[in-house]
Amino acid sequence: MSIRSTALALALLAGSAFSAFAGEQYVDSSGYAVSGFDVVAYFDIDQTQIGTPQKTAIRGKSAYTAEYNGAKWAFSTAENRDKFVADPEKYAPQFDGHCAYGVAQGGKVPGNPNLWRIVDDKLFLNITKNVVTFWEEDIPGNISTATVNWNKLEAKGSADNEIPQDDGPIGPVEQ
Repeated sequence: MSIRSTALALALLAGSAFSAFAGEQYVDSSGYAVSGFDVVAYFDIDQTQIGTPQKTAIRGKSAYTAEYNGAKWAFSTAENRDKFVADPEKYAPQFDGHCAYGVAQGGKVPGNPNLWRIVDDKLFLNITKNVVTFWEEDIPGNISTATVNWNKLEAKGSADNEIPQDDGPIGPVEQ
């Protein structure tokens, strides 16, 4: 069974297959969800193998924005904005943009837009490169645990701290 199939099966067994949109969306000091990065663009980036860093995410532009889940989102193109508006749950990161491994550990911490992975067509973020190492040791198990934990965590407020800024600027590109 592939990692994607296993993750989906475990999440279904947990009773809540990646449903992660009732809580407060994580928004950092940029004022945008996912630090102003284009969540639709992740789905067009070739993922790297587990154990190697992902390619850099694509920043959105201030000219292309949308509102969803109480937050402002930025996109690199009008086409990506329109795709998001048509199906935001397809593109928005799981756990309202919080670190997936943090949720698996029972808490809400920010998700870093440059530490990402798509599993079963869902976007997951993590907070630091070290955390990615732990996350990748058992992605299906971490998704399963996070999904169970999310049922208890999602109604709590969003994380109120910033992501470590070692991966470049945040916020959309101004136009």
